[in-house]
Amino acid sequence: MCPLQELRFVPRVSYLHQSPKSYSKKRKQSFRKLAYSPKRAMAELRHSSSSLGSRASSSPMKRDEDTSPLIHDHIPQDDDDDHPRHSVRDRDRSFWSQLQSFSPFFNDDPRVSQHGSRISLLLLLFVAIAGLISLFSILHRLNSPYLCKKDGIVLHCPRVKENPSLWENPFSATTSWKPCAERRDGGISDLPPENETSGYIFIHAEGGLNQQRIAICNAVAVAKIMNATLILPVLKQDQIWKDQTKFEDIFDVNHFIDYLKDDVRIVRDIPEWFTDKSELFTSIRRTVKNIPKYAPAQFFIDNVLPRIKEKKIMALKPFVDRLGYDNVPPEINRLRCRVNYHALKFLPEIEEMADLLVSRMRNRTGSPNPYMALHLRFEKGMVGLSFCDFVGTREEKARMAEYRKKEWPRRYKNGSHLWQLALQKRKEGRCPLEPGEVAVILRAMGYPKETQIYVASGQVYGGQNRMAPLRNMFPNLVTKEELASKEELAVFRKHVTSLAALDFLVCLKSDVFVMTHGGNFAKLIIGARRYMGHRQKSIKPDKGLMSKSFGDPYMGWATFVEDVVVTHQTRTGLPEETFPNYDLWENPLTPCMCKA
Repeated sequence: MCPLQELRFVPRVSYLHQSPKSYSKKRKQSFRKLAYSPKRAMAELRHSSSSLGSRASSSPMKRDEDTSPLIHDHIPQDDDDDHPRHSVRDRDRSFWSQLQSFSPFFNDDPRVSQHGSRISLLLLLFVAIAGLISLFSILHRLNSPYLCKKDGIVLHCPRVKENPSLWENPFSATTSWKPCAERRDGGISDLPPENETSGYIFIHAEGGLNQQRIAICNAVAVAKIMNATLILPVLKQDQIWKDQTKFEDIFDVNHFIDYLKDDVRIVRDIPEWFTDKSELFTSIRRTVKNIPKYAPAQFFIDNVLPRIKEKKIMALKPFVDRLGYDNVPPEINRLRCRVNYHALKFLPEIEEMADLLVSRMRNRTGSPNPYMALHLRFEKGMVGLSFCDFVGTREEKARMAEYRKKEWPRRYKNGSHLWQLALQKRKEGRCPLEPGEVAVILRAMGYPKETQIYVASGQVYGGQNRMAPLRNMFPNLVTKEELASKEELAVFRKHVTSLAALDFLVCLKSDVFVMTHGGNFAKLIIGARRYMGHRQKSIKPDKGLMSKSFGDPYMGWATFVEDVVVTHQTRTGLPEETFPNYDLWENPLTPCMCKA
Protein backbone atom coordinates (compact mmCIF):
# COMPACT_ATOMS: atom_id res chain seq x y z
CA MET A 1 0.00 0.00 0.00
CA CYS A 2 1.48 3.37 -0.94
CA PRO A 3 1.88 6.10 1.75
CA LEU A 4 -1.05 8.20 0.54
CA GLN A 5 -3.40 5.24 0.67
CA GLU A 6 -2.30 4.37 4.17
CA LEU A 7 -3.08 7.92 5.36
CA ARG A 8 -6.83 7.42 4.95
CA PHE A 9 -7.04 6.11 8.51
CA VAL A 10 -5.12 8.94 10.18
CA PRO A 11 -7.55 11.90 10.12
CA ARG A 12 -10.19 9.80 11.90
CA VAL A 13 -7.81 9.48 14.83
CA SER A 14 -6.19 12.92 14.69
CA TYR A 15 -9.37 15.00 14.71
CA LEU A 16 -11.65 12.63 16.51
CA HIS A 17 -12.70 15.06 19.28
CA GLN A 18 -13.33 18.07 17.02
CA SER A 19 -16.51 19.28 15.40
CA PRO A 20 -17.48 17.77 11.97
CA LYS A 21 -16.97 21.09 10.22
CA SER A 22 -13.54 21.69 11.72
CA TYR A 23 -12.63 18.08 11.19
CA SER A 24 -13.55 18.25 7.47
CA LYS A 25 -11.64 21.47 6.93
CA LYS A 26 -8.43 20.25 8.59
CA ARG A 27 -8.73 16.89 6.85
CA LYS A 28 -8.74 18.63 3.43
CA GLN A 29 -5.75 20.77 4.45
CA SER A 30 -3.88 17.68 5.58
CA PHE A 31 -4.39 15.86 2.30
CA ARG A 32 -3.55 19.02 0.30
CA LYS A 33 -0.18 19.11 2.05
CA LEU A 34 0.46 15.41 1.68
CA ALA A 35 -0.37 15.35 -2.02
CA TYR A 36 2.87 16.92 -3.07
CA SER A 37 5.28 15.16 -0.65
CA PRO A 38 4.96 11.47 0.27
CA LYS A 39 8.06 11.69 2.48
CA ARG A 40 6.61 14.70 4.38
CA ALA A 41 3.33 12.86 4.67
CA MET A 42 4.98 9.88 6.30
CA ALA A 43 6.91 12.17 8.68
CA GLU A 44 3.74 14.01 9.72
CA LEU A 45 1.96 10.70 10.09
CA ARG A 46 4.61 9.34 12.44
CA HIS A 47 4.56 12.57 14.47
CA SER A 48 0.77 12.65 14.76
CA SER A 49 0.59 8.98 15.64
CA SER A 50 3.10 9.31 18.44
CA SER A 51 1.67 12.54 19.89
CA LEU A 52 -1.96 11.49 19.72
CA GLY A 53 -1.56 7.83 20.54
CA SER A 54 -2.62 8.20 24.15
CA ARG A 55 -5.59 10.40 23.29
CA ALA A 56 -6.82 8.13 20.52
CA SER A 57 -6.49 5.04 22.65
CA SER A 58 -9.38 6.12 24.83
CA SER A 59 -11.82 6.18 21.95
CA PRO A 60 -14.09 3.22 21.12
CA MET A 61 -13.01 3.64 17.51
CA LYS A 62 -9.47 2.68 18.51
CA ARG A 63 -10.44 -0.98 18.17
CA ASP A 64 -11.16 -0.34 14.48
CA GLU A 65 -7.69 1.06 14.01
CA ASP A 66 -5.79 -1.89 15.58
CA THR A 67 -5.20 -3.56 12.24
CA SER A 68 -3.37 -0.62 10.70
CA PRO A 69 0.39 -1.16 10.44
CA LEU A 70 0.90 2.58 10.96
CA ILE A 71 -0.48 2.77 14.50
CA HIS A 72 1.31 0.78 17.18
CA ASP A 73 -0.44 -0.75 20.14
CA HIS A 74 1.67 0.41 23.04
CA ILE A 75 -0.69 -0.73 25.79
CA PRO A 76 -2.64 -3.91 25.10
CA GLN A 77 -6.36 -3.63 25.67
CA ASP A 78 -8.64 -6.38 26.81
CA ASP A 79 -12.28 -6.36 25.74
CA ASP A 80 -13.32 -8.08 28.96
CA ASP A 81 -13.59 -5.44 31.70
CA ASP A 82 -14.02 -8.05 34.42
CA HIS A 83 -10.43 -9.18 34.24
CA PRO A 84 -7.79 -7.18 36.12
CA ARG A 85 -5.44 -5.17 33.97
CA HIS A 86 -1.71 -5.22 34.68
CA SER A 87 0.81 -2.75 33.40
CA VAL A 88 3.97 -3.72 31.60
CA ARG A 89 5.99 -2.73 34.65
CA ASP A 90 3.94 -5.06 36.82
CA ARG A 91 4.49 -7.93 34.44
CA ASP A 92 8.23 -7.18 34.31
CA ARG A 93 8.37 -7.10 38.10
CA SER A 94 6.55 -10.40 38.26
CA PHE A 95 9.03 -11.94 35.83
CA TRP A 96 12.04 -10.80 37.85
CA SER A 97 10.42 -12.05 41.01
CA GLN A 98 9.98 -15.48 39.54
CA LEU A 99 13.56 -15.47 38.26
CA GLN A 100 14.90 -14.52 41.67
CA SER A 101 12.93 -17.30 43.27
CA PHE A 102 14.69 -19.85 41.10
CA SER A 103 18.21 -18.37 41.08
CA PRO A 104 20.11 -17.34 44.18
CA PHE A 105 22.30 -15.12 42.03
CA PHE A 106 19.44 -12.72 41.33
CA ASN A 107 18.02 -12.88 44.82
CA ASP A 108 18.72 -9.94 47.10
CA ASP A 109 17.68 -11.87 50.18
CA PRO A 110 20.73 -12.04 52.50
CA ARG A 111 19.45 -15.32 53.82
CA VAL A 112 20.37 -17.06 50.56
CA SER A 113 23.64 -18.92 50.96
CA GLN A 114 26.75 -17.38 49.46
CA HIS A 115 27.73 -20.82 48.18
CA GLY A 116 24.79 -20.82 45.76
CA SER A 117 25.69 -17.35 44.50
CA ARG A 118 29.26 -18.43 43.72
CA ILE A 119 28.01 -21.47 41.74
CA SER A 120 25.65 -19.29 39.70
CA LEU A 121 28.41 -16.78 39.02
CA LEU A 122 30.76 -19.51 37.83
CA LEU A 123 28.08 -20.96 35.55
CA LEU A 124 27.40 -17.59 33.97
CA LEU A 125 31.13 -16.98 33.48
CA PHE A 126 31.52 -20.36 31.80
CA VAL A 127 28.61 -19.71 29.41
CA ALA A 128 29.99 -16.27 28.48
CA ILE A 129 33.48 -17.67 27.71
CA ALA A 130 32.00 -20.50 25.61
CA GLY A 131 29.88 -18.00 23.65
CA LEU A 132 32.89 -15.78 22.91
CA ILE A 133 34.96 -18.76 21.73
CA SER A 134 32.15 -19.91 19.42
CA LEU A 135 31.72 -16.41 17.98
CA PHE A 136 35.44 -15.99 17.21
CA SER A 137 35.53 -19.47 15.64
CA ILE A 138 32.61 -18.68 13.30
CA LEU A 139 34.12 -15.35 12.24
CA HIS A 140 37.49 -16.98 11.59
CA ARG A 141 35.95 -19.70 9.39
CA LEU A 142 33.98 -17.17 7.38
CA ASN A 143 36.98 -14.92 6.68
CA SER A 144 39.79 -17.45 6.23
CA PRO A 145 40.61 -19.34 3.00
CA TYR A 146 40.30 -23.08 2.78
CA LEU A 147 42.09 -25.75 0.81
CA CYS A 148 40.47 -26.96 -2.39
CA LYS A 149 41.64 -29.02 -5.32
CA LYS A 150 41.40 -27.85 -8.92
CA ASP A 151 42.73 -30.07 -11.71
CA GLY A 152 44.75 -32.07 -9.19
CA ILE A 153 46.41 -28.99 -7.63
CA VAL A 154 45.70 -27.98 -4.02
CA LEU A 155 44.94 -24.25 -3.81
CA HIS A 156 43.89 -21.70 -1.17
CA CYS A 157 40.35 -20.89 -2.27
CA PRO A 158 38.17 -18.12 -0.81
CA ARG A 159 34.91 -19.03 0.79
CA VAL A 160 32.15 -18.28 -1.68
CA LYS A 161 29.50 -16.04 -0.19
CA GLU A 162 26.82 -17.39 -2.50
CA ASN A 163 24.93 -20.58 -1.85
CA PRO A 164 27.33 -23.47 -2.65
CA SER A 165 24.61 -25.13 -4.70
CA LEU A 166 25.05 -22.40 -7.28
CA TRP A 167 28.38 -23.87 -8.31
CA GLU A 168 28.19 -27.64 -7.90
CA ASN A 169 25.77 -30.53 -7.72
CA PRO A 170 25.13 -32.09 -4.30
CA PHE A 171 27.90 -34.52 -3.39
CA SER A 172 25.41 -37.23 -2.46
CA ALA A 173 24.00 -37.18 -6.00
CA THR A 174 27.39 -37.63 -7.66
CA THR A 175 28.72 -40.76 -6.00
CA SER A 176 26.57 -43.52 -7.52
CA TRP A 177 28.15 -43.65 -11.01
CA LYS A 178 31.69 -43.70 -12.34
CA PRO A 179 33.22 -43.73 -15.86
CA CYS A 180 34.12 -47.17 -17.18
CA ALA A 181 34.88 -46.82 -20.89
CA GLU A 182 38.63 -46.36 -20.56
CA ARG A 183 41.13 -48.85 -21.94
CA ARG A 184 42.03 -51.62 -19.54
CA ASP A 185 45.76 -51.93 -19.00
CA GLY A 186 47.04 -55.37 -19.86
CA GLY A 187 43.95 -56.21 -21.89
CA ILE A 188 44.10 -58.83 -24.62
CA SER A 189 43.71 -57.54 -28.16
CA ASP A 190 41.02 -59.25 -30.21
CA LEU A 191 42.24 -57.77 -33.49
CA PRO A 192 42.83 -60.32 -36.30
CA PRO A 193 46.12 -60.32 -38.20
CA GLU A 194 46.58 -57.50 -40.69
CA ASN A 195 46.25 -59.86 -43.67
CA GLU A 196 42.83 -60.99 -42.39
CA THR A 197 41.18 -57.56 -42.32
CA SER A 198 37.90 -57.20 -44.16
CA GLY A 199 39.21 -54.18 -46.03
CA TYR A 200 39.70 -50.45 -45.59
CA ILE A 201 37.06 -47.80 -44.94
CA PHE A 202 37.49 -44.10 -45.49
CA ILE A 203 35.22 -41.25 -44.36
CA HIS A 204 34.93 -37.50 -44.70
CA ALA A 205 34.16 -35.89 -41.32
CA GLU A 206 31.90 -33.01 -42.32
CA GLY A 207 30.64 -29.92 -40.50
CA GLY A 208 32.15 -28.05 -37.60
CA LEU A 209 34.62 -29.34 -35.05
CA ASN A 210 32.07 -31.11 -32.87
CA GLN A 211 30.18 -32.72 -35.72
CA GLN A 212 33.52 -33.94 -37.01
CA ARG A 213 34.32 -35.35 -33.57
CA ILE A 214 31.12 -37.39 -33.56
CA ALA A 215 31.82 -38.65 -37.08
CA ILE A 216 35.29 -39.85 -36.02
CA CYS A 217 33.82 -41.76 -33.05
CA ASN A 218 31.25 -43.38 -35.33
CA ALA A 219 33.91 -44.29 -37.90
CA VAL A 220 35.90 -46.22 -35.29
CA ALA A 221 32.73 -48.02 -34.20
CA VAL A 222 31.76 -48.97 -37.77
CA ALA A 223 35.27 -50.26 -38.45
CA LYS A 224 34.97 -52.42 -35.34
CA ILE A 225 31.55 -53.74 -36.42
CA MET A 226 32.88 -54.85 -39.82
CA ASN A 227 36.38 -55.84 -38.63
CA ALA A 228 37.82 -53.34 -41.11
CA THR A 229 40.87 -51.08 -41.05
CA LEU A 230 40.15 -47.38 -40.65
CA ILE A 231 42.06 -44.84 -42.71
CA LEU A 232 42.62 -41.66 -40.69
CA PRO A 233 39.50 -39.53 -41.35
CA VAL A 234 39.71 -36.34 -43.40
CA LEU A 235 38.16 -33.21 -41.92
CA LYS A 236 36.14 -31.90 -44.84
CA GLN A 237 35.63 -28.22 -45.51
CA ASP A 238 32.01 -27.08 -45.64
CA GLN A 239 30.19 -23.90 -46.68
CA ILE A 240 29.83 -22.49 -43.17
CA TRP A 241 33.24 -23.13 -41.61
CA LYS A 242 35.37 -22.78 -44.78
CA ASP A 243 38.38 -24.28 -43.07
CA GLN A 244 41.14 -26.50 -44.49
CA THR A 245 42.11 -28.10 -41.19
CA LYS A 246 43.61 -31.58 -41.19
CA PHE A 247 43.19 -34.20 -38.48
CA GLU A 248 46.75 -33.71 -37.29
CA ASP A 249 46.22 -29.91 -37.02
CA ILE A 250 43.76 -30.44 -34.16
CA PHE A 251 44.15 -33.88 -32.62
CA ASP A 252 47.11 -35.87 -31.31
CA VAL A 253 47.35 -38.59 -33.98
CA ASN A 254 49.90 -40.74 -32.17
CA HIS A 255 47.80 -40.90 -29.01
CA PHE A 256 44.66 -41.62 -31.06
CA ILE A 257 46.15 -44.60 -32.87
CA ASP A 258 48.00 -45.98 -29.84
CA TYR A 259 45.07 -45.77 -27.43
CA LEU A 260 42.81 -47.73 -29.79
CA LYS A 261 45.40 -50.27 -30.93
CA ASP A 262 43.60 -53.11 -29.13
CA ASP A 263 40.20 -52.18 -30.57
CA VAL A 264 40.62 -51.08 -34.19
CA ARG A 265 43.51 -50.99 -36.63
CA ILE A 266 44.03 -47.41 -37.82
CA VAL A 267 46.44 -46.27 -40.56
CA ARG A 268 47.53 -42.73 -41.33
CA ASP A 269 47.07 -42.86 -45.09
CA ILE A 270 45.69 -44.88 -47.98
CA PRO A 271 47.79 -48.01 -48.65
CA GLU A 272 50.55 -47.59 -51.25
CA TRP A 273 49.28 -50.47 -53.36
CA PHE A 274 46.14 -48.41 -54.11
CA THR A 275 47.52 -46.11 -56.78
CA ASP A 276 44.49 -44.15 -57.98
CA LYS A 277 43.69 -42.18 -54.84
CA SER A 278 41.54 -39.66 -56.68
CA GLU A 279 39.15 -42.48 -57.58
CA LEU A 280 38.42 -42.99 -53.89
CA PHE A 281 37.08 -39.45 -53.62
CA THR A 282 35.16 -39.26 -56.90
CA SER A 283 34.24 -42.68 -58.26
CA ILE A 284 30.78 -43.96 -57.40
CA ARG A 285 32.15 -47.48 -57.60
CA ARG A 286 34.23 -46.77 -54.51
CA THR A 287 31.47 -45.06 -52.48
CA VAL A 288 28.67 -46.44 -50.31
CA LYS A 289 25.86 -43.86 -50.36
CA ASN A 290 22.73 -45.69 -49.30
CA ILE A 291 23.33 -45.73 -45.53
CA PRO A 292 20.23 -44.44 -43.69
CA LYS A 293 20.43 -42.19 -40.65
CA TYR A 294 20.87 -43.97 -37.32
CA ALA A 295 21.30 -47.32 -39.05
CA PRO A 296 21.65 -50.43 -36.85
CA ALA A 297 24.87 -52.42 -36.68
CA GLN A 298 23.30 -55.23 -38.68
CA PHE A 299 22.78 -52.92 -41.66
CA PHE A 300 26.53 -52.43 -42.02
CA ILE A 301 27.15 -56.18 -41.78
CA ASP A 302 24.50 -57.02 -44.39
CA ASN A 303 24.92 -54.14 -46.85
CA VAL A 304 28.32 -52.47 -46.48
CA LEU A 305 30.66 -55.30 -45.50
CA PRO A 306 30.15 -57.35 -48.72
CA ARG A 307 31.15 -54.35 -50.87
CA ILE A 308 34.23 -53.71 -48.75
CA LYS A 309 35.31 -57.33 -49.13
CA GLU A 310 34.83 -57.04 -52.86
CA LYS A 311 36.57 -53.68 -53.48
CA LYS A 312 39.03 -53.79 -50.53
CA ILE A 313 38.75 -49.99 -50.08
CA MET A 314 35.47 -48.09 -49.85
CA ALA A 315 34.43 -44.57 -48.88
CA LEU A 316 31.31 -44.08 -46.77
CA LYS A 317 29.54 -40.92 -47.85
CA PRO A 318 27.69 -39.15 -46.35
CA PHE A 319 28.53 -40.24 -42.85
CA VAL A 320 26.77 -37.74 -40.54
CA ASP A 321 24.64 -39.60 -37.95
CA ARG A 322 24.76 -42.88 -39.89
CA LEU A 323 25.06 -45.11 -36.80
CA GLY A 324 22.26 -45.54 -34.27
CA TYR A 325 22.49 -45.71 -30.49
CA ASP A 326 20.08 -48.24 -29.01
CA ASN A 327 20.27 -50.57 -32.03
CA VAL A 328 23.95 -51.43 -31.68
CA PRO A 329 25.69 -53.73 -29.13
CA PRO A 330 26.61 -52.12 -25.78
CA GLU A 331 30.31 -52.77 -26.35
CA ILE A 332 30.15 -50.68 -29.55
CA ASN A 333 28.64 -47.74 -27.67
CA ARG A 334 31.28 -48.17 -25.00
CA LEU A 335 33.93 -48.02 -27.72
CA ARG A 336 32.47 -44.74 -28.99
CA CYS A 337 32.80 -43.31 -25.49
CA ARG A 338 36.38 -44.57 -25.32
CA VAL A 339 37.16 -42.68 -28.50
CA ASN A 340 35.37 -39.51 -27.42
CA TYR A 341 36.57 -39.22 -23.83
CA HIS A 342 39.99 -40.90 -23.96
CA ALA A 343 41.42 -41.36 -27.46
CA LEU A 344 40.59 -37.97 -29.03
CA LYS A 345 42.94 -35.47 -27.42
CA PHE A 346 43.71 -32.01 -28.73
CA LEU A 347 47.28 -31.07 -29.54
CA PRO A 348 49.43 -30.11 -26.50
CA GLU A 349 49.65 -26.46 -27.60
CA ILE A 350 45.84 -26.20 -27.70
CA GLU A 351 45.56 -27.83 -24.28
CA GLU A 352 48.18 -25.48 -22.81
CA MET A 353 46.52 -22.35 -24.20
CA ALA A 354 43.14 -23.50 -22.88
CA ASP A 355 44.65 -24.11 -19.43
CA LEU A 356 46.07 -20.57 -19.50
CA LEU A 357 42.63 -19.13 -20.31
CA VAL A 358 41.06 -21.19 -17.53
CA SER A 359 43.67 -19.96 -15.06
CA ARG A 360 42.97 -16.35 -16.03
CA MET A 361 39.23 -16.88 -15.63
CA ARG A 362 39.75 -18.32 -12.13
CA ASN A 363 41.82 -15.33 -11.00
CA ARG A 364 40.03 -12.36 -12.52
CA THR A 365 39.11 -10.97 -9.09
CA GLY A 366 42.67 -11.07 -7.73
CA SER A 367 42.01 -14.29 -5.82
CA PRO A 368 40.72 -17.71 -6.89
CA ASN A 369 37.09 -17.50 -7.99
CA PRO A 370 34.65 -19.83 -9.74
CA TYR A 371 33.45 -19.00 -13.22
CA MET A 372 30.57 -19.78 -15.52
CA ALA A 373 30.84 -20.69 -19.20
CA LEU A 374 27.94 -19.56 -21.38
CA HIS A 375 27.44 -21.05 -24.84
CA LEU A 376 25.43 -18.27 -26.46
CA ARG A 377 23.94 -19.39 -29.77
CA PHE A 378 22.48 -16.25 -31.28
CA GLU A 379 24.40 -15.80 -34.50
CA LYS A 380 22.63 -14.52 -37.61
CA GLY A 381 22.65 -17.95 -39.25
CA MET A 382 21.16 -19.61 -36.15
CA VAL A 383 18.48 -16.92 -35.79
CA GLY A 384 17.56 -17.24 -39.45
CA LEU A 385 17.55 -21.03 -39.53
CA SER A 386 15.34 -21.24 -36.42
CA PHE A 387 12.48 -19.37 -38.16
CA CYS A 388 11.51 -18.00 -34.74
CA ASP A 389 10.34 -14.46 -34.05
CA PHE A 390 12.51 -12.21 -31.88
CA VAL A 391 12.32 -8.72 -30.45
CA GLY A 392 13.43 -6.09 -32.96
CA THR A 393 12.43 -3.13 -35.09
CA ARG A 394 10.39 -3.44 -38.26
CA GLU A 395 13.51 -2.82 -40.31
CA GLU A 396 15.35 -5.66 -38.55
CA LYS A 397 12.46 -8.06 -39.10
CA ALA A 398 12.24 -7.09 -42.77
CA ARG A 399 15.95 -7.70 -43.29
CA MET A 400 15.72 -11.08 -41.53
CA ALA A 401 12.78 -12.05 -43.74
CA GLU A 402 14.83 -11.25 -46.86
CA TYR A 403 17.76 -13.23 -45.48
CA ARG A 404 15.59 -16.29 -44.81
CA LYS A 405 13.98 -16.04 -48.23
CA LYS A 406 17.39 -16.02 -49.87
CA GLU A 407 19.01 -18.79 -47.81
CA TRP A 408 16.05 -21.17 -47.36
CA PRO A 409 13.57 -20.45 -50.19
CA ARG A 410 11.78 -23.79 -49.90
CA ARG A 411 11.03 -23.32 -46.24
CA TYR A 412 10.22 -19.65 -46.60
CA LYS A 413 7.76 -19.96 -49.52
CA ASN A 414 5.70 -16.75 -49.38
CA GLY A 415 6.20 -16.22 -45.64
CA SER A 416 2.50 -16.24 -44.74
CA HIS A 417 2.76 -19.36 -42.58
CA LEU A 418 5.82 -18.32 -40.61
CA TRP A 419 4.08 -16.43 -37.81
CA GLN A 420 2.09 -19.43 -36.59
CA LEU A 421 5.18 -21.61 -37.05
CA ALA A 422 7.24 -19.23 -34.91
CA LEU A 423 4.66 -19.26 -32.11
CA GLN A 424 4.47 -23.04 -32.13
CA LYS A 425 8.25 -23.45 -32.02
CA ARG A 426 8.56 -21.02 -29.13
CA LYS A 427 5.92 -22.89 -27.11
CA GLU A 428 7.78 -26.15 -27.76
CA GLY A 429 11.08 -24.65 -26.60
CA ARG A 430 12.78 -24.86 -30.00
CA CYS A 431 13.89 -21.24 -30.24
CA PRO A 432 17.32 -19.93 -29.16
CA LEU A 433 17.30 -17.88 -25.98
CA GLU A 434 18.05 -14.19 -26.44
CA PRO A 435 20.88 -12.68 -24.34
CA GLY A 436 18.37 -10.71 -22.27
CA GLU A 437 16.34 -13.83 -21.53
CA VAL A 438 19.49 -15.65 -20.44
CA ALA A 439 20.33 -12.80 -18.05
CA VAL A 440 16.90 -12.90 -16.38
CA ILE A 441 17.03 -16.69 -15.97
CA LEU A 442 20.50 -16.61 -14.41
CA ARG A 443 19.51 -13.85 -12.00
CA ALA A 444 16.40 -15.81 -11.00
CA MET A 445 18.60 -18.83 -10.28
CA GLY A 446 20.50 -16.71 -7.78
CA TYR A 447 23.74 -15.86 -9.61
CA PRO A 448 24.93 -12.42 -8.47
CA LYS A 449 26.00 -9.50 -10.59
CA GLU A 450 29.66 -10.20 -9.80
CA THR A 451 29.62 -13.65 -11.47
CA GLN A 452 32.56 -14.18 -13.84
CA ILE A 453 31.21 -15.44 -17.19
CA TYR A 454 33.16 -16.79 -20.15
CA VAL A 455 31.14 -16.40 -23.36
CA ALA A 456 31.65 -18.93 -26.15
CA SER A 457 29.85 -17.50 -29.13
CA GLY A 458 30.11 -16.35 -32.68
CA GLN A 459 29.10 -12.88 -33.82
CA VAL A 460 25.88 -12.17 -31.92
CA TYR A 461 23.01 -11.05 -34.14
CA GLY A 462 22.19 -7.46 -33.26
CA GLY A 463 25.65 -6.69 -31.89
CA GLN A 464 26.15 -4.69 -28.71
CA ASN A 465 22.53 -3.56 -28.57
CA ARG A 466 21.39 -7.18 -28.34
CA MET A 467 24.04 -7.96 -25.71
CA ALA A 468 23.29 -4.87 -23.58
CA PRO A 469 20.71 -6.48 -21.22
CA LEU A 470 23.03 -9.40 -20.46
CA ARG A 471 26.06 -7.16 -19.98
CA ASN A 472 24.14 -4.75 -17.73
CA MET A 473 23.03 -7.52 -15.41
CA PHE A 474 26.36 -9.40 -15.56
CA PRO A 475 29.12 -6.91 -16.43
CA ASN A 476 31.95 -9.45 -15.97
CA LEU A 477 31.49 -11.03 -19.40
CA VAL A 478 34.65 -12.01 -21.23
CA THR A 479 35.66 -13.89 -24.39
CA LYS A 480 38.93 -15.54 -25.35
CA GLU A 481 39.80 -12.45 -27.41
CA GLU A 482 39.66 -10.37 -24.21
CA LEU A 483 41.52 -12.89 -22.07
CA ALA A 484 44.42 -13.39 -24.48
CA SER A 485 46.48 -11.04 -26.60
CA LYS A 486 46.44 -11.01 -30.39
CA GLU A 487 49.93 -12.47 -30.40
CA GLU A 488 48.87 -15.40 -28.21
CA LEU A 489 45.90 -16.23 -30.46
CA ALA A 490 47.68 -15.60 -33.78
CA VAL A 491 48.94 -19.18 -34.10
CA PHE A 492 45.41 -20.53 -33.62
CA ARG A 493 43.77 -18.23 -36.15
CA LYS A 494 45.18 -20.29 -38.98
CA HIS A 495 42.39 -22.78 -38.38
CA VAL A 496 38.87 -21.89 -37.26
CA THR A 497 38.55 -25.28 -35.58
CA SER A 498 41.54 -24.47 -33.35
CA LEU A 499 39.67 -21.47 -31.94
CA ALA A 500 36.59 -23.66 -31.48
CA ALA A 501 38.76 -26.18 -29.61
CA LEU A 502 39.83 -23.45 -27.15
CA ASP A 503 36.19 -22.58 -26.45
CA PHE A 504 35.40 -26.26 -26.02
CA LEU A 505 38.10 -26.81 -23.37
CA VAL A 506 37.40 -23.62 -21.41
CA CYS A 507 33.70 -24.52 -21.25
CA LEU A 508 34.50 -28.12 -20.34
CA LYS A 509 36.60 -27.05 -17.33
CA SER A 510 34.23 -24.34 -16.06
CA ASP A 511 32.48 -24.56 -12.68
CA VAL A 512 29.08 -24.06 -14.31
CA PHE A 513 28.22 -24.55 -17.97
CA VAL A 514 25.04 -23.00 -19.41
CA MET A 515 23.68 -23.82 -22.84
CA THR A 516 21.11 -21.63 -24.59
CA HIS A 517 20.23 -23.83 -27.57
CA GLY A 518 20.84 -27.33 -28.83
CA GLY A 519 23.76 -28.43 -30.96
CA ASN A 520 26.71 -30.77 -30.92
CA PHE A 521 28.92 -28.38 -28.92
CA ALA A 522 26.55 -28.27 -25.94
CA LYS A 523 25.72 -31.97 -26.14
CA LEU A 524 29.37 -33.00 -26.08
CA ILE A 525 30.19 -30.63 -23.21
CA ILE A 526 27.30 -31.82 -21.03
CA GLY A 527 28.04 -35.48 -21.83
CA ALA A 528 31.74 -35.14 -21.01
CA ARG A 529 31.03 -33.37 -17.70
CA ARG A 530 28.59 -36.13 -16.79
CA TYR A 531 31.10 -38.81 -17.68
CA MET A 532 34.01 -37.20 -15.82
CA GLY A 533 32.19 -36.96 -12.49
CA HIS A 534 29.00 -34.86 -12.91
CA ARG A 535 29.92 -32.79 -9.84
CA GLN A 536 30.08 -29.67 -11.97
CA LYS A 537 26.77 -28.13 -12.93
CA SER A 538 25.65 -28.19 -16.56
CA ILE A 539 22.46 -26.17 -16.85
CA LYS A 540 20.05 -26.87 -19.68
CA PRO A 541 17.23 -24.28 -19.50
CA ASP A 542 13.67 -25.47 -20.04
CA LYS A 543 12.94 -23.10 -22.92
CA GLY A 544 9.34 -24.26 -23.31
CA LEU A 545 8.42 -23.38 -19.74
CA MET A 546 10.46 -20.19 -19.84
CA SER A 547 8.57 -19.01 -22.95
CA LYS A 548 5.30 -19.31 -21.02
CA SER A 549 6.74 -17.38 -18.08
CA PHE A 550 8.18 -14.63 -20.27
CA GLY A 551 4.83 -14.31 -22.04
CA ASP A 552 2.78 -13.97 -18.84
CA PRO A 553 2.28 -10.24 -18.11
CA TYR A 554 0.75 -10.95 -14.69
CA MET A 555 3.55 -13.10 -13.28
CA GLY A 556 5.45 -11.40 -10.49
CA TRP A 557 9.18 -11.70 -9.92
CA ALA A 558 8.82 -13.92 -6.84
CA THR A 559 6.63 -16.39 -8.74
CA PHE A 560 9.02 -16.37 -11.68
CA VAL A 561 12.01 -17.06 -9.42
CA GLU A 562 10.19 -19.96 -7.80
CA ASP A 563 9.31 -21.44 -11.21
CA VAL A 564 12.89 -21.14 -12.45
CA VAL A 565 14.45 -22.68 -9.33
CA VAL A 566 12.01 -25.58 -9.07
CA THR A 567 12.11 -26.37 -12.78
CA HIS A 568 15.89 -26.48 -13.02
CA GLN A 569 16.62 -28.48 -9.88
CA THR A 570 16.81 -31.60 -12.06
CA ARG A 571 18.42 -29.97 -15.10
CA THR A 572 21.97 -29.58 -13.79
CA GLY A 573 23.85 -32.35 -15.59
CA LEU A 574 23.38 -35.32 -13.30
CA PRO A 575 23.30 -38.76 -15.02
CA GLU A 576 19.84 -39.64 -16.33
CA GLU A 577 18.34 -42.98 -17.20
CA THR A 578 18.45 -43.61 -20.94
CA PHE A 579 15.44 -44.15 -23.16
CA PRO A 580 14.85 -45.36 -26.75
CA ASN A 581 16.68 -43.25 -29.33
CA TYR A 582 18.58 -41.44 -26.58
CA ASP A 583 21.56 -39.28 -27.46
CA LEU A 584 24.76 -41.01 -26.38
CA TRP A 585 26.83 -37.83 -26.58
CA GLU A 586 24.68 -35.91 -24.09
CA ASN A 587 23.95 -38.79 -21.72
CA PRO A 588 26.54 -41.59 -21.71
CA LEU A 589 25.12 -43.23 -18.58
CA THR A 590 24.04 -46.75 -19.56
CA PRO A 591 26.80 -47.95 -21.93
CA CYS A 592 29.74 -45.92 -20.61
CA MET A 593 29.26 -45.58 -16.85
CA CYS A 594 29.10 -48.17 -14.09
CA LYS A 595 27.64 -48.25 -10.59
CA ALA A 596 30.20 -46.92 -8.17
